[in-house]
Amino acid sequence: MSSSTTTPTTGQTPLWSVEEHLDDILATVRPLEPIELQLLDAQGCVLVEDVTVPVSLPPFDNSSMDGYAVRIADIEAASEEFPAVLRVIGDVAAGAGEQPTVGPGEAARIMTGAPLPPGAEAVVPVEWTDGGLGEGPVSGMRAHSAAPEGATGEVRVHRPAEARAHVRARGSDVRAGDRALSAGTVLGPPQIALLAAVGRGTVKVRPRPRVVVMSTGSELIQPGESLADGQIYDSNSFALTAAARDAGAIAYRVGAVADDAETLRSTIEDQLIRADLVVTTGGVSVGAYDVVKEALTSLGDPDEETGIGAGGGVEFRKLAMQPGKPQGFGTIGPDHTPLLALPGNPVSSYVSFELFVRPAIRTLMGLPEVHRPLTRAGLAAEKALGSPGGRRQFLRGKYDAEAGTVTPVGGAGSHLVAALAHADALIVVPEDVTSVEPGTDVDVVLLG
Repeated sequence: MSSSTTTPTTGQTPLWSVEEHLDDILATVRPLEPIELQLLDAQGCVLVEDVTVPVSLPPFDNSSMDGYAVRIADIEAASEEFPAVLRVIGDVAAGAGEQPTVGPGEAARIMTGAPLPPGAEAVVPVEWTDGGLGEGPVSGMRAHSAAPEGATGEVRVHRPAEARAHVRARGSDVRAGDRALSAGTVLGPPQIALLAAVGRGTVKVRPRPRVVVMSTGSELIQPGESLADGQIYDSNSFALTAAARDAGAIAYRVGAVADDAETLRSTIEDQLIRADLVVTTGGVSVGAYDVVKEALTSLGDPDEETGIGAGGGVEFRKLAMQPGKPQGFGTIGPDHTPLLALPGNPVSSYVSFELFVRPAIRTLMGLPEVHRPLTRAGLAAEKALGSPGGRRQFLRGKYDAEAGTVTPVGGAGSHLVAALAHADALIVVPEDVTSVEPGTDVDVVLLG
């Protein structure tokens, strides 16, 4: 890991910049090794190879309508008053084997998706015909099981059609040899559908990272239980587990760990078997009960029982930002699993996740773009916003794309989780700015 290049204030620990801390994380985290997965298991994963189409889609000319496959010459003069009368020679259903050949004066009843039979040049929708009933235009076909005679007899066609009308041409979607998907594509439902359509049962991807999230604090209890004096509900682990899933990870939430260093070390060791990344919240500041810092600082040689120190240990540092000044980062365990230790205040924790953990998750996935979108917007506020000098401040905001403005939501307090729930952006105030007047253009991180 690197060290801060920020010049320290005399007698104080040097502050890391946001960029220095993030660069240190991204220089350590590496994309996961590719594996071959079944299609549904690959959802949300990133392709590591181009996928070439082995067979054209559709693989044959087929009908886009339920109707009749016909020759153009037989219906070119068809009208409501003088319909073309054709002999029905059979059915062509989707998935059927051998098709009848359509000759002069003939038609084959055809279903949507069925291959265009030999001799046919177009498809007329059933609504353009009498459906073989000898009356006026019909609205649909009778079920074959209920009226098998519909595949024989005569049909009257009341309208002409052009060549290839209502015919999906072979290869009109993609052709054999085309690139179906490029390496780097995230596989969502439409991409899974395309892979299945071209016959791929498995695909080579980088797997979704497994992220273990745990919060610390003896005061934390599970939502749904009754609060005693001095207790609060554990919201951080729920927020960050949801955020990790939103970023593309497979996330596991661990119940809150009490303020005991040995318990925390043991819990982390138990979780390493299923973790590509560990995220903790709380216990990273300068208090007497900040157990994350106590448990993971200066581990040195690996612990003989837990092996946690084998990864190199976790470094705790102070950042020139608000909220989220105390942060920890390092690698632990025999596989050098990255661990990010975030502050415990809800807003500090969430902002830290967006700035540092989300990019780490996206890097593990092998994505080229790991950051949230950044834009500029005019500050819509009743009065100037104050910001501490020397700190980059991240304020919650509501972004209006149409107006090109952003409005602060709630105050600057790092405990104001209610305001966070109504925000969809972070307003960024640089380190060298202590006041932002209404109407000033500011950087905005879009969270939605």
